[in-house]
Amino acid sequence: MSVRAKKHLGQHFLMDENIAKNIVDGLSYENKNQVLEIGPGMGVLTKYLLEKDAEIFVAEIDRDSIEYLKTHYPKLEDQHFIGDFLQLNLAESFEGQVSIIGNYPYNISSQILFKIIDYYDRVPEMVGMFQKEVAERTAAVPRTKDYGILSVLVQALYDVKYLFTVHENVFNPPPKVKSGVIRLTRNPKEGLAGNEVLFKRIVKAGFGQRRKKLSNSWKALDIPEALKDHEFMDKRAEELSVEDFIAFTQLWKKHS
Repeated sequence: MSVRAKKHLGQHFLMDENIAKNIVDGLSYENKNQVLEIGPGMGVLTKYLLEKDAEIFVAEIDRDSIEYLKTHYPKLEDQHFIGDFLQLNLAESFEGQVSIIGNYPYNISSQILFKIIDYYDRVPEMVGMFQKEVAERTAAVPRTKDYGILSVLVQALYDVKYLFTVHENVFNPPPKVKSGVIRLTRNPKEGLAGNEVLFKRIVKAGFGQRRKKLSNSWKALDIPEALKDHEFMDKRAEELSVEDFIAFTQLWKKHS
């Protein structure tokens, strides 16, 4: 029995066992906590996850994959299958912390990252394989073409490490692009607590017209009068570090 990869679900099944094991070993399992795998497919990661000292849950919407997993991995009982990750309320579905892992479908990979951000307090770490472009954007540094909204919003909450690149020929079917594996480790979130909504508005507006100066990009946000001559106004969004965006958010809040 095998599962046919479905294009509309963005499925590309990893066939390389060594890469699968390296991805699974990317999580720390320090708290022996719950681990949620997104899009397990035929369980190439699942088999190694089940060897770890953690309770494993899987988020899968493909019925063929669910049937395959139940048949081949009897340790996964009905309560370990939790459906569509993007529709999940992590706070209601899990007591305590839950680490996240997966070979993520390319068509929802950015949505997965934004969902993790929304549940920052529940997700201490994440390891996953993304389209290489998305992985590079998530880990990008200022003054590079890949640095943008995704980079800043993720790095404000998590330390990001690009672990390794995965080539097309280890998948069935092979994707048209390379993949990249990254790890997110929750950081202390200093200076951002309580200002998350404003922070997102400032970052998204700043990169909305990334070639323009921030004085133009932020114009629609009704900049506080005290900040209209701030040094950042003459810069572009890609020139500001994550810490710069956080500091400016604090000032904005103070003068609002």
